[in-house]
Amino acid sequence: MASIAEVIPAETQCARDATRTQIRGSSLFLAGRFLSMGINFSAQVLMIRYLATSEFGALAYALAVVAFFQPFATLGLHEAVSRFVPIYQENREFPKMLGTILLSIGTVFSTGLLIIVAIWSGPALLTHFMTYERLPRHLLSILIMVVPLDAADELFNSLFASFAKTRAIFFRKYVLGPSLKLGTVLLLIGLKSSVVFLAYGYLVASAAGIAIYGWMLVRLLQQQHLLQQLRLGPVKIPAREILAFVLPGITSSLVTVAIHSVNIFILGYLHPMTEVAYYRAVVPVAQLNGVVMASFTLLYMPAAARLLAKSDYHGINKLYWQTAAWMSVMSFPVFALTFSFAQPLTEFLYGARYARSGPILALLALGSYTNVALGFNLQTLKVLERLRYIIVVSLVAALVDVVLNLLLIPGHGALGAAIGTAATLIIYNILMQVGLLPASKFTAFDHRYLPVYLSIALGAGGLFLVQSLRSMSLYLAVLLVASMSFLVFSVTKKTLRIAETFPELLKVPLMRLIFA
Repeated sequence: MASIAEVIPAETQCARDATRTQIRGSSLFLAGRFLSMGINFSAQVLMIRYLATSEFGALAYALAVVAFFQPFATLGLHEAVSRFVPIYQENREFPKMLGTILLSIGTVFSTGLLIIVAIWSGPALLTHFMTYERLPRHLLSILIMVVPLDAADELFNSLFASFAKTRAIFFRKYVLGPSLKLGTVLLLIGLKSSVVFLAYGYLVASAAGIAIYGWMLVRLLQQQHLLQQLRLGPVKIPAREILAFVLPGITSSLVTVAIHSVNIFILGYLHPMTEVAYYRAVVPVAQLNGVVMASFTLLYMPAAARLLAKSDYHGINKLYWQTAAWMSVMSFPVFALTFSFAQPLTEFLYGARYARSGPILALLALGSYTNVALGFNLQTLKVLERLRYIIVVSLVAALVDVVLNLLLIPGHGALGAAIGTAATLIIYNILMQVGLLPASKFTAFDHRYLPVYLSIALGAGGLFLVQSLRSMSLYLAVLLVASMSFLVFSVTKKTLRIAETFPELLKVPLMRLIFA
């Protein structure tokens, strides 16, 4: 296969640098993401094995409600920071940049506190439509205090990413936070305590993490000499620009939360908490497909925004598809394991009592990986300011999600919730991809990357067929996934341009044979 460098026209140095920086920085985040996922996953398995099924279901239900309210606290401001702060910095509009930061922080904490007050002041009214069981309501009254803390955490991540402070993000997001939560679970087991203790532990861990992040943010603002701006001149708050950007961000965030939360509400209302547990137990496993994408997300919008400030649309197109190809290939081993071998993986992790969760995992993995394979379509539409289209598509997707879950959950329980979630994710991403068609100098699908997606589809489909025809142990499944992943990598390595992105690998003899 011809190298992609032979068919792509001459690229600007800015586009090459932006893509290379994006992939290299995101690769560091990926390593951290795997570390944090390993820690979080260990905590998840220990928690599920220790707690009774009904207790874990109650905790999962409360956390799902918290996740539903979090976008109301962030209001999409973390993405506004990712877009506007790099542009204002590039154009040296420092009063506006500082105004954006101050407005975002103040708004996030204010809305988070309002949510807490609303839940505490009217719990009977708000929880009447959620579940009739007492334990989930009690846990919710505790965990709702995590909402402003998690919202602030998302905002601080975007601020540090805008200034390319990858090490600070690595430490706080991928080391400190997960370690605090794992420590809470270990204390739960060691003290033989209850799920209520775990809820309070999660709250304390979140508060400690955000306190450390706040101290790091003050130091960052001092290093960037932004605090001096308060004395040098008035701060300008670009409220109109931010508000125009935030509205579609809120709708898209609500759709994402609705896809993963509305089904929990309906499940908890129509079925016992054990059915919620069958669904929620495999959600973190399916979300492993998004590990790579989550690692690439933080740096993508700032990089695309800087290219937009230079009117380099070809650079945005290159950044988009090269990033999507990297994410698809790097996520393939997880997708193959969680989709093609979902049943043996589920029983290996949680035991035979969660065997019903196998098909649920396969469906959720398919929906999650579709989101990864199509790349940052939503984020690109936001950078290009196709905001009205985002709102319309988000509302349509939310309606589709609610309708599908109302139709499927009453008769099929957790499996119906998985079908509705996967279908909504696929429809939502296809509609977002269609929205890129009118974008200036942007290719909705770059045919040069067709071999990447064909090899992935054939590989995952072949493994799924093997599992369907013959039941096998997880150990053999892992071996088959590793072999297929190496084959996919061999087909796609030229398109990924690994040697150009990581030239230091070619200095190692063994790596030169693999990556050259």
